[in-house]
Amino acid sequence: MPVKPDASVWGALLGACRIHGNIDLGAFASEHLFEVDSENVGYYVLMSNIYANIGKWEGVDKVRTLARDMGLRKTPGWSSIEANNKVDVFYTGNQSHLNCEEIYKELRNLNAKMKVLGYVPDYSFVLQDVEEDEKEHILMSHSERLAIAFGIISTPPKTPIRIFKNLRVCGDCHNATKYISKITEREIIVRDSNRFHHFKDGVCSCRDYW
Repeated sequence: MPVKPDASVWGALLGACRIHGNIDLGAFASEHLFEVDSENVGYYVLMSNIYANIGKWEGVDKVRTLARDMGLRKTPGWSSIEANNKVDVFYTGNQSHLNCEEIYKELRNLNAKMKVLGYVPDYSFVLQDVEEDEKEHILMSHSERLAIAFGIISTPPKTPIRIFKNLRVCGDCHNATKYISKITEREIIVRDSNRFHHFKDGVCSCRDYW
């Protein structure tokens, strides 16, 4: 007797569609996901990312409306890091931290070095239809990037950085963290909502599937 696919199977398929840019199969998978696990806002965000990747903003609006009609709200992303016997928590776009100026200066410095090595920002993870400069700033302001930059300026060189994130790490931040681990010669361990990611020498332990 055939096994009926559950949310984990459809979710894995939707994630693969995001990686490979298969919008038709992604829409098919999301329809089933919205039936079997209609209250998981992460799936709506993932499908929105697939539409945004090709600039199909009407698709983004459709999925957002569907989620809103279900009464779903995206959980605010935050990341925490322990440094100098103190836990600091960063929210996406956070500009209230005492070291805010130093953190963003470090992020701009890292961005420049990453681009030299071949990093290209993936704007599909920005669901706002804004200019590229603004999209790049939004990506740079994701909570895990802020926490990593704070770790770099607050701990001795080449020592490991450990981050906890309450949501799934986005693809652009995952890619950026690989570059950062190589540039800084640090091990960066990120625990997101899906799994542990151990970044070292430009490679992640998940092999880019999570």
